[in-house]
Amino acid sequence: MGIIVANLFITLDGVYQAPGGREEDSEGGFEFGGWQAPVSDDEAGAAIAAEIGRMDALLLGRATYNIFSSYWPHQSGDIADALNRVPKFVVSGSLHDPSWAGTTVLPDAAAAGRLREDYGQVHMFGSGFLIRSLLSAGVLDRLHLWLYPVALGQGKRLFDDGAVPTTFSLAEPARSFPKGAVSLVYEPVGGVETRDMAAG
Repeated sequence: MGIIVANLFITLDGVYQAPGGREEDSEGGFEFGGWQAPVSDDEAGAAIAAEIGRMDALLLGRATYNIFSSYWPHQSGDIADALNRVPKFVVSGSLHDPSWAGTTVLPDAAAAGRLREDYGQVHMFGSGFLIRSLLSAGVLDRLHLWLYPVALGQGKRLFDDGAVPTTFSLAEPARSFPKGAVSLVYEPVGGVETRDMAAG
């Protein structure tokens, strides 16, 4: 059985919207598209490239798929080669004729979970809404947060109202990078327990 790994570039205040470019996603009047590059560095970039190199299949939500499919088929280099080579899956109820070669449309999170039967490592990038759906369906195995030292005060957040209460355990040692980004890999381990802190 394989695993589904969600990679998400995220700020200190939990925003994942439009890390890669100014025009990537301005929904809601978002003003900070392209926030990732100024706080990234070569070491972090190499770690992200290594993560991409481990994937056997790519899974995306519809919005992220639209961004990726309009950009990566026209690029070259190791990352572009990896993304264009692997089988791609997009969860969508409205996409019927995907333009990116090698793409299959899936109807829902449960169908995405079954990809673990055929692939060792299924990786996601972005797709915050799909991450929440996979967590709700119990089919997300790892949440890899690439946490960057900026706070934006606006934008799409991974865990907003309605998120399923979940406890995570650290699956790998945290790794920090020269400009302050931190790689954090978690596995969901169940619901949230509560208790009072013991005195003393």
